[in-house]
Amino acid sequence: MAQSGDHARAVTSAAGSVCGRPEIKGVKLQSIPGRVNGCGIEEPVKVTSVSGVALSTPITVDCQTAVVFNAWVGQALVPLTKNLGGGVREVNIMASYACRSRNNQRGAKISEHGKGHAVDVGGFTLANGVKLTVLDHWNHSQHGDLMKQLHRVACGPFGTVLGPKSDRFHQNHFHFDTARYRSGSYCR
Repeated sequence: MAQSGDHARAVTSAAGSVCGRPEIKGVKLQSIPGRVNGCGIEEPVKVTSVSGVALSTPITVDCQTAVVFNAWVGQALVPLTKNLGGGVREVNIMASYACRSRNNQRGAKISEHGKGHAVDVGGFTLANGVKLTVLDHWNHSQHGDLMKQLHRVACGPFGTVLGPKSDRFHQNHFHFDTARYRSGSYCR
């Protein structure tokens, strides 16, 4: 999957595209100051769809995260579901920007959500209306392999990928963020 450049900028076109990518639909927002040190987004965008796939609720992120999320949807989710129920219609978003600590734990570091670098995905809805969720289908005989493959291919483009096997906080969703580590991506 393609990764974003270091200089992704939020530029809204007449067609409603942002981040210089026609397939990322949304609007540029004003800077979001953090209510605590370490939170906030300098150049946020509110994204409503990526690669032709609607989001159940708009995500508020920076352009780097929007570009990487768009690549995951367009290069992994869409092709892997194209022969399943008519393809993917909507991504079930559970969270994006929120000024909070990791896992909402007192004393923990600021979450990547608090920097506009993270998206939580609970599953997706197919064109035929069938909903596939991380919670219900991770260990499902029919769709478990698909869920695991979607988790696996996110590792690398995203700096952190967490799912049901990571900890009790991620049993029902995938956490994707664009944090970078010297040792490489952290995927569980």
